[in-house]
Amino acid sequence: MAITHLGQQSAQPASPGEAVLDYVPNPRPGKPYLVRFTAPEFTSLCPVTGQPDFAHLVIDYAPGATIVESKSLKLFLSAFRNHAAFHEDCTVGIAERLVAEMQPLWLRIGGYWYPRGGMPIDVFWQSGAPPAELWLPDQGVPSYRGRG
Repeated sequence: MAITHLGQQSAQPASPGEAVLDYVPNPRPGKPYLVRFTAPEFTSLCPVTGQPDFAHLVIDYAPGATIVESKSLKLFLSAFRNHAAFHEDCTVGIAERLVAEMQPLWLRIGGYWYPRGGMPIDVFWQSGAPPAELWLPDQGVPSYRGRG
């Protein structure tokens, strides 16, 4: 597998579609375990107003044959800061791309969006039922009462 970013100078992708995600072999194949990535400062743009939207993302997955390389994931997520899309499209789109490319045993994402217009919009998606023996901790983000 070719690695595009790790140990190399990497430019910020102009858009999520231009971002290249790198995957490496799972170091523990055949052993179900959970990997969690948390992005507490995720940003995108409202497609109607162009104003910034902010979210706390939690991505949990059980690896299949590969794991996603974290630097490439950070670059992919940061490419959304100039991307105009609704909360639902950003959250589910991130998960669907990871599932399509990485093919994990299971993946879920929680998009905990900060309020705009007085209403937080939280978006949740998962690829299916988790493996029976997988430990699933709570995502640790409380219902909205003021994030922080």
